[in-house]
Amino acid sequence: MRIREFISILIFVSIVAAIYAAEAHLLFSFIKNKTKKVSTKRFWSKGAIVIHLLAITGLFCMAYGYFIEPYWIETKTVEIPTNKLHQTSIRLVQFSDLHCTGKVANEKKLVEIINALKPDVVVFTGDSMNNRNALPLLKETLTNLHAALGKFAVRGNFDVEFWKNIDLFGGTGFVELNGDTVELEKNGEKFQITGVYCDKEDMIGDVLKTIPQNRFSVFLHHFPDLIEDLNGQNVDLYLAGHTHGGQIALPFYGAIITLSHFGKKYESGEYKVGNIILYVNRGIGMDEFPAPRVRFFARPEITVFEIHPINQDGKK
Repeated sequence: MRIREFISILIFVSIVAAIYAAEAHLLFSFIKNKTKKVSTKRFWSKGAIVIHLLAITGLFCMAYGYFIEPYWIETKTVEIPTNKLHQTSIRLVQFSDLHCTGKVANEKKLVEIINALKPDVVVFTGDSMNNRNALPLLKETLTNLHAALGKFAVRGNFDVEFWKNIDLFGGTGFVELNGDTVELEKNGEKFQITGVYCDKEDMIGDVLKTIPQNRFSVFLHHFPDLIEDLNGQNVDLYLAGHTHGGQIALPFYGAIITLSHFGKKYESGEYKVGNIILYVNRGIGMDEFPAPRVRFFARPEITVFEIHPINQDGKK
């Protein structure tokens, strides 16, 4: 965790704690001395009303962040025009950070939404589950996803740290990429999908050198942190996850914490870095405790990339 992120969390928690400490003090004083006019007057003073409103708003925000937003999936479409395709378009769908717990949350909705899009390619950019009991649900979810040209996945930090010896993708139809590149073809035009685990970053340079420069190239990696190291490599679209969009974000400020080497610089969404388009997906699930099991201003996300020739609209 970067120092700036630690300070942001400390400030945020301190402000919230101060509001509820002040509210508790006002309530305690009012209840203890409710027969005294001074206590009643203080409880309904302008300053106290502001504290009451902030405390009530905070409760509503917590309820929304716990009960509503974590299950309110956003489907976002991104148009990617390219001169590396001429007669065809590709619909690529990305999801990330499932963090399955074994109890159904967004998994069934995820399958329904993605399959309704009729994608050419589906990609998963890591962090599959939070505990071993979730493996059956994970495999059922991945198996039920359909894509005309293929399904591909890379492992995230949870996957390489906790589930290193577990076969996460076998039997699901997903091809696991780790320093591998796969050539796909649609209507006679070829494109490339390349992926690498988040603990094998040193191998990617040699793999990318094998991709023809005139071929559209998609790179999958859990972290967005390689983006500034790929200058000159044949990567057109870099797809990542990991940040959860902060999972808790504030209006006008954005993510409080991203756990990225770049902090808030690439917290979520689309970025153009040199000739590469980086997209950081907010993910579907949430980390386990002690991380808060809430989302606020960081809805779960499925991203649809319409990759098409420059002078076409990319629609099927």
